[in-house]
Amino acid sequence: QVQLVESGGGLVQAGGSLRLSCAASGRTFSSQTVGWFRQAPGKEREFVAVIGWTDGRTNYADSVKGRFTIARDNAKNTVYLQMNDLKPEDTAVYYCAAQRPNYSGNAFDTDRYPYWGQGTQVTVST
Repeated sequence: QVQLVESGGGLVQAGGSLRLSCAASGRTFSSQTVGWFRQAPGKEREFVAVIGWTDGRTNYADSVKGRFTIARDNAKNTVYLQMNDLKPEDTAVYYCAAQRPNYSGNAFDTDRYPYWGQGTQVTVST
C-alpha cells in the first residue's frame, strides 16, 4: 500500500504561484501513474494534471494548461504541481492520487485511482 501526503497549499493573490508536493510512503510509486485533482465547494472533483509512470508523459486540463506543470522525482518519491499565474477560480482543495502499480488507466477517471491523499487547500484572492 502507498500512502500519499500533500503539502504546499495556502493563500495567494491572483497572479501568484504555489508549488504543491505529493509525498509517497509505504512503497515507491515510481511504477504508478499519479494525478492531481481538485474540488471546489459545491462542485465535483475534477481532473487537473497527470504524469505517467512508463515515460513520464503529462496531460493537463484545458483550464490549467500553460500555467501548471506536473513533475515527479522518483528518487524522492514525490510528485509536484507547480502552479503559476493563479486565478480565483483555481481555489479548491487539491488532491493527489495514484493508480495501481504497473497500470495505466483512464487518467481522467477518479475511479482509476485507489490511493488518495487527504488534500491541501489552495485559496486565490483577487
